Amino acid sequence: RDVSIELAAAHTTVLIGRNGAGKTTTLRAIMGLLPLDAGRILIDGMDLAGVPNYRRAALGIGYAPEDRRLIPDFTVEENLLLPALALKFSPDLRRERLEGVYELLPEIANLRRRGGGFLSGGQGKMVALARALMVGTRVVLLDEPFQGLAPALALNYAETLARVRDQRKDLTLLVTESSPRLLDKIVDRSLLIERGHVTETTLSEVTE
Repeated sequence: RDVSIELAAAHTTVLIGRNGAGKTTTLRAIMGLLPLDAGRILIDGMDLAGVPNYRRAALGIGYAPEDRRLIPDFTVEENLLLPALALKFSPDLRRERLEGVYELLPEIANLRRRGGGFLSGGQGKMVALARALMVGTRVVLLDEPFQGLAPALALNYAETLARVRDQRKDLTLLVTESSPRLLDKIVDRSLLIERGHVTETTLSEVTE
């Protein structure tokens, strides 16, 4: 319903809404996984509507879907390298990106040899974040990162996002959440989506 969102560079925006409100649909449209009925998706003035979905990652946009979408028969490291291989990164660039992700998320480095099918829910969420950071040098989209996590794991994920925010100050984050309480320390702007319509809000208004 005429969704209109502007993401400020190097800021974190949270898109808050109930299940079925349109959060995942919005992210999938940005990534080109769903077609647009109308409108535009702009990055630095470039309309992404005509850009194939696989090329959007090449523009520095990373995406961590709610259901993680890891390949169970691949190791964690192979899952991380997959988008870099798909985008034909050079061996040196693949190694540089991988080392950067491991430095930022050392817990993932400890899991690098584990199979994708042998991860807990919290570990899978972390690996999906790491994979998004492999290509997401400008924008990273996180869909319901706390969904299904136990409180302790959700807190750990929130602390990880704060570390990403602190160390990757140039990164633009768009996070969807139905319960955004754990994001209060990193959020610059809060939006509420209801029945596909977006309005400005504050975390206090949503969590009270």
